[in-house]
Order: sequence, then C-alpha cells, then structure tokens
Amino acid sequence: MTSSYLIVATLAMAAVTFITRAIPALIPQKLLDKPWLHRLNESLPLSVLVLLILTSLAYQELSFTTGLTDAALHLLLAQIGALLLVLFVYHMSRQLLVSMVVGIAAINGLLWLFSHFL
Repeated sequence: MTSSYLIVATLAMAAVTFITRAIPALIPQKLLDKPWLHRLNESLPLSVLVLLILTSLAYQELSFTTGLTDAALHLLLAQIGALLLVLFVYHMSRQLLVSMVVGIAAINGLLWLFSHFL
C-alpha cells in the first residue's frame, strides 16, 4: 500500500463518518417525525446486537460427517446460552451496556462451567 492510498482511504472514511453524523442535522425536523422512524430507532439497537452475536456463533465446525468435538459443542452451547441471557437482560432493562457486560460474563461463566463439570 502506498502512502497516497492510505491518505485517500483515511479521508474517505472521515467523510463518510462526517456525512452520517451530519445528515440528522441537515434533514428538516418534519421528515424526522415519521412514526416508522421512531419505531426503527427503538428496535435498531436490539437488532444490531442480535446480528452481531449471531454472526459470531462458532458453528463453523458443525459437520454431519465428522461430528462436533466436545470443545466446539461447549463453545456453541455457551454462546447460545449467553445470547439468550443477553436478549433477556436487554428486553428487561433496555440498557445496551448492561446487556453487553452480562453477555461477556455469561459466556465466560458458561465456558468455565462446561470445562469443569461436563
């Protein structure tokens, strides 16, 4: 990579970041008061959280011919358990940071339980 490429890429990322942050200030308030935008604003954090977690599940080692190793099964079960707990905590509290902390603690706790008791 050349230095000019890195400079252009950095400027492009800065422009995209600036534009996405400036758009709400540039759009008239009349257009922002639509009911569907309010519903989208309420449901978007949970949707993004679910997508991030689902894409990180370790199901790549799932194979019908070779089976699933114990470690991979424990990891998958811990991730699914943590996902369910995160969804429950977010649904009850509507606090994204609390849900993330609970998810990290849950996955580590479940992995520890599976490694010591199963």
